[in-house]
Amino acid sequence: MILVTGATGSIGTHLVRLLLDCGIPFRAMVRDEAKGKALGCDFVVGDFDDPASLGPALKGVDRLFLNAGGAEPVDGEQPMIRQQRAAIDAARAAGVSRVVKISVWHAHRGGRLAEGAHWEIEEYLKASGLSCSILQPSGFMQNFVTGAGTFTADGKLIGAYGDAGVSYVDCYDIAACAAALLTGPDGEGGTYVVTGPRALTQAEIAQQLSTTLGRTVEQIDLTPEELAAALRAQGLPDHFAEDVAELSRQVATGRLEPTTTVVRELSGREPRTFAQFLAANSGQFFQSS
Repeated sequence: MILVTGATGSIGTHLVRLLLDCGIPFRAMVRDEAKGKALGCDFVVGDFDDPASLGPALKGVDRLFLNAGGAEPVDGEQPMIRQQRAAIDAARAAGVSRVVKISVWHAHRGGRLAEGAHWEIEEYLKASGLSCSILQPSGFMQNFVTGAGTFTADGKLIGAYGDAGVSYVDCYDIAACAAALLTGPDGEGGTYVVTGPRALTQAEIAQQLSTTLGRTVEQIDLTPEELAAALRAQGLPDHFAEDVAELSRQVATGRLEPTTTVVRELSGREPRTFAQFLAANSGQFFQSS
């Protein structure tokens, strides 16, 4: 039995559908009962911030898909560290044999925001004694559906990486990799960097979006300093704005441009191109107000 956490998120919803299609026994953990019912599968209400709810959610479970939200604009330690450590402790107590965790590419000690937080969680998981596999995805193609942090209010695409590309990956492919690891034989482990088939610049993204939406998607280029100022204007704390700006500087060096063959190796097929992603999600993209 598999427990899928983050079941209503960008990766989790795809994983739920894949497991349903394959007839694999699993349970989804959700915070909202109504959203659980909408998934159309066995589910349990639980919350990483309520450790007492994790034990019942893990009853009878031998494999755990560990996924939660991203970095938050808070002082001190990122909440995801406390939350996922509690889940790991509960998994160990429940006798779970394998954990597949969603992390982030370039997770490392002292990293900004999610990069540092996921490194802390990865180390805790490795030290837990549980068999584990870690997926470190590149940027999500799904970011261009919601528009959050990607578009201005009037629909312009925000570019903060200069001419550097990002090997964006469809969350469907991340879910397919997770499904392969969750249902594979015991003993499989390791860390996998999950990318799309090629890196795309923001200019190339804007061009493809224009074709799909049938209108010109304009692009505006922000310096890291301008990006930080825009975040502050939205009411976000200075330290969070500066961390995001620093991460954008690092992406602009091309650190997210490389591609891997992980999707093909784990799922048995090629990763979706951005054009294929656009076709599969037509009509769902951010529209200006």
